[in-house]
Amino acid sequence: MADLLWDDARGFFDPDLMGALPGVFVPGASVEDWQAVLDLVDASGWKHQYSEGESVLPMPRAETALSRPADAECAELRVWPAVDVLVIFRFHSSDEIDFDVDLRELQGQARLDLLCGFLTVIGRRLGKPVLMDADCGDGNHPVLGFDVESDRVVLLAEPIVP
Repeated sequence: MADLLWDDARGFFDPDLMGALPGVFVPGASVEDWQAVLDLVDASGWKHQYSEGESVLPMPRAETALSRPADAECAELRVWPAVDVLVIFRFHSSDEIDFDVDLRELQGQARLDLLCGFLTVIGRRLGKPVLMDADCGDGNHPVLGFDVESDRVVLLAEPIVP
């Protein structure tokens, strides 16, 4: 059974209402949590690419990616958990894992199930919530996320009717 039903969640996947690139984040993270995510990506078989600015490089240890100088080029890890679904992790802070998804790639029940599966794998690995906020949101009003206690992705806000 699906964690979420498309009819209940579809408003949160409308780029006109939510913005195209909502933030997804794991609050209260650590360098060890970042490393666990990097290890998961590596072990998963998901296609991925690490880069710093325009330079594509081998994936470093989390502590290396997170300890780069403030004026260094942006470090990011692009992960494709499925064909045509891109997740971009950005190494801004050791205490929050954050990444973007593109709502235009996540339309319909099958793609929602894929996202829920991705959030669940990360949440289970870390034992922490994985939350999705609106594009440019401040992170204080997540709309859905992996809930550790229920071990599934749940709605965290009233559904939006598009």
